Amino acid sequence: MRHPALPGFLAGLLMAFQFNTTAQGYDYPFTDRYVATVAGTPEEFRAKVPVDIPRKVYQLEVFPDRQYPDALFYAGKLKYALVYQETRAPLIFMIAGTGANFDSQKMRFMERAFYQAGFHVISIASPTHPQFLTSASSSSVPGRVADDAADLYRVMELALKQAQEKKHIEVSEFYLTGYSLGASDSAFVARLDEERKLFNFRKVLLINPSVSLINSVTILDAMLEDSLPPGGGPEFIHNVLTVFSEVVRKQPKVRFDENFLYEVYKYRQRQGKAQEQNVKALIGLSFRISAANMAFTSDVMNNFGYIKPKNEILRTTTPLTDYFIVSHQASFMDYVDRYAYPYFKAHEPGLTKDELFHNITLNSISDYLRHSEKIGMMTNEDDIILAPGEIEFLRETFGERAQIYPRGGHCGNMEYPDNVAYMVNFFK
Repeated sequence: MRHPALPGFLAGLLMAFQFNTTAQGYDYPFTDRYVATVAGTPEEFRAKVPVDIPRKVYQLEVFPDRQYPDALFYAGKLKYALVYQETRAPLIFMIAGTGANFDSQKMRFMERAFYQAGFHVISIASPTHPQFLTSASSSSVPGRVADDAADLYRVMELALKQAQEKKHIEVSEFYLTGYSLGASDSAFVARLDEERKLFNFRKVLLINPSVSLINSVTILDAMLEDSLPPGGGPEFIHNVLTVFSEVVRKQPKVRFDENFLYEVYKYRQRQGKAQEQNVKALIGLSFRISAANMAFTSDVMNNFGYIKPKNEILRTTTPLTDYFIVSHQASFMDYVDRYAYPYFKAHEPGLTKDELFHNITLNSISDYLRHSEKIGMMTNEDDIILAPGEIEFLRETFGERAQIYPRGGHCGNMEYPDNVAYMVNFFK
């Protein structure tokens, strides 16, 4: 049975943009910031890192007494990765970006790069990933960065203890990094460590951080909303799933992580030249899927009544299609307005929305970032998640500790040799 034709905005997905390697002193191949965000760094342009490294995946039971709904039968333990040296070495904690797990493609690449440079590495999922918010989040409502940082800190402490028990690694000193939202999380974790002094991080690197979570998600939501065809809704979801299933059917081993966008990108190149809005729609769609998974899982954990009716019990056999459609039609700002803010306000009655929005920005800890010499920042002039004026904020706040590349979109150039060398040298 043939599927209905894709709507115009999706049928044109991705395209015949050309490489440009003539930039002054920096030859990352994509000049279009949206294409860079989707395509990342093609294999022929990536830094050379080892394929096989000593790596173990372990599980933590952070809240042994926590009860889980039947529909989340897979929850309960948090997985993380340990990459280890055979000798005493510094250890880098890495935090994944929005919706990403500990073993996302970007995390796996960075593990290889840091291992090659002589570091132990512990890789941790984003607090917005369903597995983290079920098993390691104190509230199971992610997004309030200071709270997420406290949850991450707890996981880091437990993971280090377990890793030392299982592999007997010797650690000389501690470092911290993260990309995208994981970079913003890292800034708040570093500040928390100033109080608790468990790790006494020697250096912290923020890679493509979001300055304001609200500004960033507003930008990403708009990329999808502005590209939806008239009457998008369920028909749009159906057509999206059609093109995704085509990609998976032709490449069964593909994983749904940030690298999946590039697989769709390559698959649709043969469809002809696309408009910029189509690339933006793909980015917005990827973000919407991550946000929907987060919102649905969080709602089930808390029985809040945001996606599913309050007190309705979901079993392992309950069909979830209707919930899937509803959750993917809701923007991240809808999640904030109708769920996250009411949830936090119920626990802190005096909290205003403006206060919540300010507290999830780097601006709220700008004095700390400005005066903490151990914290560095790497980003791109054309990062798509930065609102007007935010690149200037980063440049002014970090000064000589800011490394800003002319292009690369959002995290698109993380695997490019210049960027990898900078990340490694920052810690070395």
